[in-house]
Amino acid sequence: MVASGPPTLHDLACVLHLHSTFSDGTGTVPEIVRAARRAGVDVVLLTDHDTLEARDRGYEGWHEDVLLLVGEEVSPRGGNHYLAFGLEEPIDHRGMGPAEIVRAVADAGGFGFAAHPFSRGSERFRTKPMPWSDLDCEGLAGIEVWSFVTDEGETIGSIRDALRFLAHPERFATGPPEENRREWDRLNASGRRVVGIGGLDAHQIGKRIADRFVVRLMGYARSFQQLRTHVLVDELPTGDLEHDREQVYAALREGRSYMALDSLAPARGFAFWAEEGRLRARLPRSARLRLYRDGVVVHEDHAAELDQAPDAPGSYRVEASLQVHGIDQAWVLSNPLFMRNPGESS
Repeated sequence: MVASGPPTLHDLACVLHLHSTFSDGTGTVPEIVRAARRAGVDVVLLTDHDTLEARDRGYEGWHEDVLLLVGEEVSPRGGNHYLAFGLEEPIDHRGMGPAEIVRAVADAGGFGFAAHPFSRGSERFRTKPMPWSDLDCEGLAGIEVWSFVTDEGETIGSIRDALRFLAHPERFATGPPEENRREWDRLNASGRRVVGIGGLDAHQIGKRIADRFVVRLMGYARSFQQLRTHVLVDELPTGDLEHDREQVYAALREGRSYMALDSLAPARGFAFWAEEGRLRARLPRSARLRLYRDGVVVHEDHAAELDQAPDAPGSYRVEASLQVHGIDQAWVLSNPLFMRNPGESS
């Protein structure tokens, strides 16, 4: 997050990992932009499978107050999907494993995140697992720690649960699975920065009729009100596509971001930073606040602020949760700060 000093960065609410009619989504790009505007989203990062057609058709850029950026979900059959950004051409992934995909994206000037890396599939709904098979490969910028539709969908064990999720997804989702958190913490505990993002994997599952109407289970606007990745940018957007795109991409690459289930409560205003050898956090409201070092809780409180001296070198991150309908639900998850020695951070 913020390396030192009080937070002065600008918070943009982004929705990541979604699909349009250019791949297997049921919504057009203009429909997606309108849904983002209704949901109060600042930035949409579109990732259709194996195509950049939305950019080629001229959709990338500002649409009134919504910035649409076009990436690609590099999508080999059977898994190792990669959310890639900063590309000029789609990646030809034929015959490639995960490390080769990461390298090909980097060689093309891009960067990316492993999509739904812990996917297990669903026996109930007969979906196959689509995991990422090499989390330790060099050059991986980060991982989708929380893949909203994939992670929640794969835990649904009955039609009743499916209906509950569709009716009130914010009540069903309690946070990313523990395995996802553990592996993310393991990677960062090694001293290597692995950025965590929250993605929707939104397709607006349904069917288009006469290319005008969509019969859908959950529309984009409702999906966009759920899990978001907030990026903290150095400068306010100017309206210039190249400038604003680089601001967003730099924040994503560097981990100046956090995940938030904004359907529980607005999270804008959250910050986690190091100052004068201490770890500080600020929330827009009181919540159950936990400080982790290398995946282990080292401090816990119910508060809107944190001011804590690190007890040892390591990778520190915070999680905030809220009690909603009697359930402790994850609300905000920061990216890690690395405390090397007393008074030093990165």
